[in-house]
Amino acid sequence: MRVVSLAGPSDSGKTTLVEQLVPRLAEERRVATVKSIHHDIEIDTPGADTHRHRTAGAETVVGVTPGLTFDITARGKRDPTDEPDDEFFRTDDPELRTLSRVLTRLERRGYDIVVVEGFSKAPLPTILVGDRDPEAVGGEVVGRGSESLSGLVETVLGLEPLAARAGSSDADES
Repeated sequence: MRVVSLAGPSDSGKTTLVEQLVPRLAEERRVATVKSIHHDIEIDTPGADTHRHRTAGAETVVGVTPGLTFDITARGKRDPTDEPDDEFFRTDDPELRTLSRVLTRLERRGYDIVVVEGFSKAPLPTILVGDRDPEAVGGEVVGRGSESLSGLVETVLGLEPLAARAGSSDADES
């Protein structure tokens, strides 16, 4: 599985770049995205059955509709679960530990590419968007949002796969 992070300040065009990259990457590959959200939001309608299941105490609720399947887990980046140590990268940072475990789950689900928006401290190959300082990101800078879309697609497809390895101290670097 190839993973790339898009890092930049708010309103710099990260989401727009995701909207442009994903269709091109998804032409022949399974693509997932992960979005860092810096404030709590309610993604489940209060009063809906899934909301009632969650507020009753279920740690994870899975909803299955005719067109979508979704899961809501009552632990976010401030309070990650204690799971086995099969992580992409080890860290004491709860936000990055949560991201690492999400990436592990996505790999198990068979995704070929994951585009991560935000999580600028993550030790992942990174495309800088806007005027983000390269020293402010945790991964190797592999591109800039100002480059051509076709060039960025080639960059992502050319990344080394990021293999989940228990006990690794950080992500594989390419």
